[in-house]
Amino acid sequence: MTTKPVRIRWAGLALAVAAVAGLAWVQVEHAGGGVEAAALSNVGGPWTLTDQNGWPVTESSFPGKVQVLFFGYRYCPDVCPTELQTIAQALDLLGGDAGGVQPLFVSVDPQRDTPATLAEYTALFDSRILGLTGTPEQIKAVAKAYRVYFAKVDTKAGADNYLMDHSAFVYLTDRSGAVTGVMPPGTTADALADRIRALLKT
Repeated sequence: MTTKPVRIRWAGLALAVAAVAGLAWVQVEHAGGGVEAAALSNVGGPWTLTDQNGWPVTESSFPGKVQVLFFGYRYCPDVCPTELQTIAQALDLLGGDAGGVQPLFVSVDPQRDTPATLAEYTALFDSRILGLTGTPEQIKAVAKAYRVYFAKVDTKAGADNYLMDHSAFVYLTDRSGAVTGVMPPGTTADALADRIRALLKT
């Protein structure tokens, strides 16, 4: 399966949701670009979740590190594996500088994504990616803060056999935890690594 149809599908969905959220003026550039800085002032904020080791974490739990956040879920059939692989490749490209980065995979499916299952899932891509989950209320709160859309899609195949529709941007923070970049799905590992490298220098 190629990534181009996935990129078009999710980028279109995310743009539609951004408009609904009052962010229609945000400009999403081509893969490798991002969102205009002025649009980021209302993105992000305080959150409390549980990491894949069962420990409570907040946006302040990674002082001095650039955070790379992606929202998805373990059963995601397409865009999540693609974007997590891109993040893993970007970390490799950063070499020793990757020590200043904390990649975070935030689940939008707390019903099925337990800390233990997230630990198994993130390890498939890179041991440095930390899986986060929480109560439904906590997930809704962090998704709202980051303007992330998600919704359960019933497949009529059983109570626990469903999909999650969700936007697929990669969020970047500076060392203080402030969101400074939003990369569209389909961004290359090279472009992501370059953006992170620039943040590490600030």
